[in-house]
Amino acid sequence: MSGGRGFGVAAGLDPEVATPLAARCEELGYTSIWANDHPAASGLETLAAFAAGSPALQLGVAVLALDRHEPAAIDERIETLGLDRSRLLVGVGAGFSQRPLTAMKAAHDELRAAIPGVRLILAAMGPRMCALAGGAYDGAFFNWMTPDHATAARAHVEAGAAAAGRETPAVYGYVRTAVGADAATRLAKEEGFYRDLHDGYRRQFERLGRPPGTVGVAAEDPGSADGLLAAYTALDTVVVRALASATVEAMDRVATAAAPR
Repeated sequence: MSGGRGFGVAAGLDPEVATPLAARCEELGYTSIWANDHPAASGLETLAAFAAGSPALQLGVAVLALDRHEPAAIDERIETLGLDRSRLLVGVGAGFSQRPLTAMKAAHDELRAAIPGVRLILAAMGPRMCALAGGAYDGAFFNWMTPDHATAARAHVEAGAAAAGRETPAVYGYVRTAVGADAATRLAKEEGFYRDLHDGYRRQFERLGRPPGTVGVAAEDPGSADGLLAAYTALDTVVVRALASATVEAMDRVATAAAPR
């Protein structure tokens, strides 16, 4: 079942932008709003700014890397920020761990015990991590995939769920999206950064076999964005990861162009 469409930004967005942006996304019909998390900015803090602008949107962070975040510390931060656990989609991943699959298998029970009342979404790109998401977590979160690759990855999630005797959990995924005359340049710049970030991403782009600057949506005509995003049929929730300046106006242009129809 579709979970609608989500909207995503980089963590650290100024609350004066994040709070009205959340209100605007709710008005446009999005069902969730997301932030990533990185060493320079807290994704959970950005979710708190979103929560101040929207009482209804689900709040997602994708993802908290467990090589930087202890489960108990994540729970403490949720409490400190006063985030409503019933609205939270907490994405978790292995980060730069040497054995990511082993790390996320081992972390599962601790995460469940340490962070009650939230949905735990596993960052998954390779086949075995996708199967683990299907077999144990509350969802899978894809990143940097083409529509065809997302379909193949979803099959691994479904296989993992079937092997565990459970229903397939929800599948979410970032789709980098830029609109306007500089859309292709923005997408190529973002993709170029990730292609060289670490071995996991390098392997992912090798699997895709796509030339640089082509994984995502670059809609010079904003009216074409929705149709391009609709190709990601394997995702229960397409999370539009906006490639735009950190202003309300620039983010709103992407949110409006990519809004669910």
